[in-house]
Amino acid sequence: MSPRTTGGLGLVRSSNVGKPTWTLVGTGVLAHARTDHIHTTDLDATAVDKQLLRSGVEDVVEAVDRYSAKWAATPGGADWLHVQHVPVRRFVAEIVRKLLALNSWAPFASAPGPLILAPYEGLVGLRSSSSREYLAYTVTWSGVAYVLGAAAPHNPTRSAQLRNRARRSTANTEPSPLPSDLGRQDVLALSWTSRHAATLTPVLAELARGGQRSLLLDLATDAAERCSGGPAMGFELRAAPSDLFTVSGTAEGLHRPDDEHVVQVEGHGIQLARLVRLVSVLLETSGGCTQPSWRTVVRAESWLDDILSTTRPHTVLLSNDTSPLGVLAAHAAERHGANSVHVQHGAWTPESVAWPALHSRDIIVMGERDLALGRGWARHAEAEVHVLGQPRFDVLTSLSRQAQRRYLEKLLAPGGRRAPTRIAVWACQPFNPDHLKSHADLLLDGLAEADGDWGLVIAPHPAQGADAFTALVKRDAGPPIAVADPRVGARGCLAGADVLASAYSTCGIEAALLGIPVLEIGPPGERTLGLTSHGLATRCEAAGEVAEALSGLRAGPAAIPRAALDAVCRWRGDSATRIARLITDRATSGPKADESNHHHPGAAASPKDEGASVR
Repeated sequence: MSPRTTGGLGLVRSSNVGKPTWTLVGTGVLAHARTDHIHTTDLDATAVDKQLLRSGVEDVVEAVDRYSAKWAATPGGADWLHVQHVPVRRFVAEIVRKLLALNSWAPFASAPGPLILAPYEGLVGLRSSSSREYLAYTVTWSGVAYVLGAAAPHNPTRSAQLRNRARRSTANTEPSPLPSDLGRQDVLALSWTSRHAATLTPVLAELARGGQRSLLLDLATDAAERCSGGPAMGFELRAAPSDLFTVSGTAEGLHRPDDEHVVQVEGHGIQLARLVRLVSVLLETSGGCTQPSWRTVVRAESWLDDILSTTRPHTVLLSNDTSPLGVLAAHAAERHGANSVHVQHGAWTPESVAWPALHSRDIIVMGERDLALGRGWARHAEAEVHVLGQPRFDVLTSLSRQAQRRYLEKLLAPGGRRAPTRIAVWACQPFNPDHLKSHADLLLDGLAEADGDWGLVIAPHPAQGADAFTALVKRDAGPPIAVADPRVGARGCLAGADVLASAYSTCGIEAALLGIPVLEIGPPGERTLGLTSHGLATRCEAAGEVAEALSGLRAGPAAIPRAALDAVCRWRGDSATRIARLITDRATSGPKADESNHHHPGAAASPKDEGASVR
C-alpha cells in the first residue's frame, strides 16, 4: 500500500505518571528520540486486515446511525446519514484503517495508551487523488487522537488545504426557478457522470421509439461528464441550474457538545460527538454532484420535488441510487408515486461500493453473478432484480476494430512513423499518484520483458485528469507510450487492442465480450473485477506474470463459453430494448396504470431464456 501523507509527523512514546503515552511530534524530533517511535507515513503505509476493517467500519457507522441519524433531516424526511452514507462511510474507513495500523505496530500493541495530538494541525484533510472533481477526505493523525479523546484547544477542524479552498457562495437559499415549458413526462432520468449518460440514453431512445416521453436531467458539474443527445435521440435534455450545487455552510444540528457516548473499535474508544463533528466538515465543504454539501442536498430535494410535481412521470430512471443524489431521487420517486428503476452502470464486487445499498424498486443487473449482490443490497420492500445486460454495451455489436486500431497506431507513431506490432490498452482508475505509479511500473516492466514489439496506450478514467500521466509519457526507456484523448477513453479504442489491462475498469468486461485478452493487474490483495475466476482474464500481480501472459498470446485466444460471458454480462445487443420493455410493462401494471396519460401498451413479457427476474 502506498503512503498516504497527512503531515510531517512522527509518533513517539512518552510517559504520564508511569503510564505509556504516545505523542505526535515533528519528524525532526524523531532523530533524537530514545524511546519507541515511528513516522506516521510508515503507519499509513501499513497493510491492515480487510475483514477487521470492514467489521470495524460497520460497527462505527451503526453506532453513528443510532446516535445521531435524527439530528438533521431533509424536508422530505431523509436523515443526514441516510443520504450522505457513502462519503461518511469512506471517512470512517480512514479512521478505522489508522487505528488498525496503530495496533499492528508492535511497540504500541505491547504498551497501548492515549495519543497526544500535534497542536495547530487540522483534524480533517485531503488525500491526493488523480480525480478532477472528487475530494478524497481523510482524518489526520491529530484527528485520530481527537476522536479518541485528546484535548485540542488550538486545532482547527479543517486542514490548511481545506481552509484555503475557495469559499462557495451562500447567498442564495433557493435554486433557480423551473423552466416554464416543462410538460408531462412518462420517464424522468437523472445523470451526473458520463457512465450514467452512456447507460441511460440508449434506454431513453428505445422508450421514445415506443411512444414514451422522457426527460433526462443532466446534473453533472464537470463539463467532461455532461450528457449529449437529447432531441436527436427522441428525449428531452435539461441541465441542472448553475447555482444548484454551489451552496456550502454549516451543517446545522451536527455540532453537539462532548458526552459519554463511545463506540469501541479494536480496543479504542471513539467519542461519537467528536466523530460527528469531524464528519460535518465533509458535509460543509464538499461540493459538486458526487459530493453535494448538506445544504445543497436540501435544495436539490426541493428542486427535484418541484420537477416531479410538474412532470408527473410513472418512472424515475437512475444509474446510481446509492450516492447522495441517487438516494434523494429514489426516495423522491417513492413520495411522488413513481416507480424507481436502477440500471447497473459498472461492475460489482462485494468490495466495490462504500455502502452496499440499492433503493430502487426495479434493479437491472448485467450478469448472473450480480443477482446475489443485487438481492443482498436491495433496500426496497418490493425490490426485484432483473438480469438484462448493459445498454452501454449494445453498440459493441457494430464497432469497427480496424478504425480503432488505426487510432491506436496514430497515437503511438505520430507523423507516419512505424507503430509497434502489438498494442496494449491500460484502462485506468482515478487512484492516487503513488497507486497509479505502482500499476504503471508493473505493466511497463512486464511489457518490456514480454516477447514481441509492444506499445502502451493509457486510457484515462472519465473522472481523471490526463496530466496524471505526464511523467509516465516522458520516460526515456521502455516501450512507446501514449495517452488516449479523455473523450475517447478505453471504450473508444479497446476494440483495436491486442490486450486490455486494468485493475477493475468495466472496460475489462467489454474487452472480454469482444474476445480481447484481459489482464487484471495489481499487487496481491488488490480488488479486481474477478473476471479471472470466470476464465475471462489473467491475474497478474508482478511484472513477470504480465510478461508471461503477453508472451502466451501468440498461441491465440482460447474460446470462451457463452455461460462464462453470461455470468458477467448477458450480452445480445438488445439490453436497451429489454429494459425499455420492462419499464413500460411496469407502467401499465403499477400504481399509475389507471391514469389515462399512462396507458401505453407494453410488449409481451420477455421469454424465459431472454433475461431473468428475481424478487
